[in-house]
Amino acid sequence: MYMVKKIHTAIIAAGLALLAQSASAEVVVIVSAKNAATALTEEQASDIFLGKNSALPGSGPATPVDQADGSPLRDQFYTKVSSKTAAQMKAYWAKQIFTGKGQAPKEAGDSAAVKAAVAGNPNLIGYIDRSAVDATVKVLLTVK
Repeated sequence: MYMVKKIHTAIIAAGLALLAQSASAEVVVIVSAKNAATALTEEQASDIFLGKNSALPGSGPATPVDQADGSPLRDQFYTKVSSKTAAQMKAYWAKQIFTGKGQAPKEAGDSAAVKAAVAGNPNLIGYIDRSAVDATVKVLLTVK
């Protein structure tokens, strides 16, 4: 019984460590390194990802790219930038689509997939974990 309890404790500790790691991810909003934009506010990012604005200030068109549905990074991004939970985001887009006012951003998957898509198209904007940033993309906003 003692050994089983020890194993359970180890599994719980590992799970909590994983949760803490994903919860502490630093989210950054990115565009292609070729894009002329230099900065973005949280309000501007929110407007773009909620379909309220389709342009980057001083740069041109901006098409948002989301992380996969259910991604902890996606939930963290929307909670901090738009003050909306995952459930509220689903309801928001259901209403937008039903009323013909907009379409949800396309999903690209994880940070690597979002970075690859954004790096290859100066009109795309996405958000990734800071650890995935490289010279192919430019950080416009660090989400606090």
